[in-house]
Amino acid sequence: MVASITGTDGIVAIAAGVLALAALAGCAAVSVSVRRLRRAQRLVLGEGREQDVIAHAAALQDAFAELYGYVQDTAARLDTRLATAEIALRGRIAHRALVRYDAYNELSGQQSMSIALLDDERSGIVLSCIHHRDQARVYGKQVRDGRGELELSPEEAEAVRLALAGSSAAPGGAAVGGGIGAPGEIGAPGRAAGDEQPG
Repeated sequence: MVASITGTDGIVAIAAGVLALAALAGCAAVSVSVRRLRRAQRLVLGEGREQDVIAHAAALQDAFAELYGYVQDTAARLDTRLATAEIALRGRIAHRALVRYDAYNELSGQQSMSIALLDDERSGIVLSCIHHRDQARVYGKQVRDGRGELELSPEEAEAVRLALAGSSAAPGGAAVGGGIGAPGEIGAPGRAAGDEQPG
């Protein structure tokens, strides 16, 4: 028995056994690697998917391309809506100011007033309310690019200036000095032709 192991046949048998064990160990290692690869593939592909990694990557690429197109379309629609909103907001009242004063040089507690309501284009209206002992009148003038289409009174011009400067006189606050002048004077708010001076 010892002679057969130390002989040529025995050595060949031992070498074959060692090679078989090495092959078995290699197969076990390959099997473990394949199991790990399949587990990783299941994590990527999910269960029951009949496609390989390349097909899955191609599907992901198509999905990303579709998502990118959707995002681009949505961004374009949002830009259009934002531009429309910005145009609409430019027409809102963005600048305003109120000036109180005593009309007709009366000490009435600054009951007369001029208010400027302007948008971001520096356009809008100026309203003047002139109070007298026995009457009150309201007049309006349009403003384009910070200038009245009709000549503004000093009080109206001051209201426009304050509005564009970003400050507004609170009720009872600073008032433009002096009255609005006699009928027919240039710049007197609401002095239409034929108006009579209140008594």
